[in-house]
Amino acid sequence: MTRRTRIREGIYTALVTPFTSEGGVDRAAWPRLVQRQVAAGVAGVVPLGCTGEAAVLERDEREYLVRSAVEICAGRCLVVAGSGTNSTARTVEQTREVKIWGADAAMIITPYYNKPQQHGLVAHYRTVARAVDLPVVLYNVPGRTACNLLPGTAAELAGDPNIVAIKEASGNLDQIERVIAQTDLQVFSGDDALNFSIFGLGACGAVSVVSNLLPGSLVAMWNAWRQGDVATAWKLSRLLAPTGRACFIETSPAPVKELLSLAGLCRREPRLPLMPVTEDSVKYLVQFYESTLADLIARDLEVRG
Repeated sequence: MTRRTRIREGIYTALVTPFTSEGGVDRAAWPRLVQRQVAAGVAGVVPLGCTGEAAVLERDEREYLVRSAVEICAGRCLVVAGSGTNSTARTVEQTREVKIWGADAAMIITPYYNKPQQHGLVAHYRTVARAVDLPVVLYNVPGRTACNLLPGTAAELAGDPNIVAIKEASGNLDQIERVIAQTDLQVFSGDDALNFSIFGLGACGAVSVVSNLLPGSLVAMWNAWRQGDVATAWKLSRLLAPTGRACFIETSPAPVKELLSLAGLCRREPRLPLMPVTEDSVKYLVQFYESTLADLIARDLEVRG
């Protein structure tokens, strides 16, 4: 198969969207969050994803987040903007928008709620990929969408030159291995707890929530793996594991926002219908931050490989 383009291998950060106390996008915190990622050497950032609460953002907010990220990254890392919805027509519209705003690629989630059949997924993604001349990253996360993009479907979609990669967050290692074996798509881990295992299956990197907090450590882990230093990659994987568990003690991104708030990087609040984490979770996260994470964040850029 001839592929029109490939995106960079490595760590992509699924960025949170920071909000002000009044509930709008925090335009002071956002550049700070993006700049941390660039400084850490990530391959790319992903605004407007699930972690970025894309479903509750207004058009002007989405435009600011993408245009600002493109300006800050300035080609030093890619901007892969989320543009998927459960409407094919709306997804085409939003994908056209992120291209106009300067995104390097679009990440498109499987349609949620509708629960399309596999041939419906093929038609959905092909319609978008053929309507907008922009590299498309498929995003499979059945835990959020109740829709699982199967390996055979990914293989069928791989024939379209605009479909270049897939973020696999099914949590099913057998399925992910079959996607890697049956397609020439670039496969990225979409589950921080499984990054090391998915790298071992042949993935091209990861789209990470944890890298909101520890981008340098994720980059170092990937670099070690890519260079064949499996022992160092494993050591870093174990170092990152407690932070990964903390980030998912409640629905993401509420926990990672709590931890970013403790680090002074943005406010803790998500936007309704999500709420901040519960009091019990706050106690756990404060203890974890003070005992472990604060030191890891302070040393994060130093560990980058």
